[in-house]
Amino acid sequence: MVTSLENSMDLQLNTPKPRDAREASQFELRFQSLFHTGKALAFPCNAHGDVQLDALSAKALENYLFARAVVGREYAAPLVQACDPA
Repeated sequence: MVTSLENSMDLQLNTPKPRDAREASQFELRFQSLFHTGKALAFPCNAHGDVQLDALSAKALENYLFARAVVGREYAAPLVQACDPA
């Protein structure tokens, strides 16, 4: 079976593409700091908590990967939250 480069990239990143831009922006994956009240890192995601990594800026991707690496030490396990309507 032959897969395209685009399909293999999606599999590697494990980030399904949202059906439309609104789906991704309705939710956020939030990592709350364990030590600093009010400090958190939040990233746009779908209702299942899937973050589209290739849509993040370089700094946001760095922060996302850091937060995931230090869950339980610096940040709590992430929660999927509905975004406040603008």
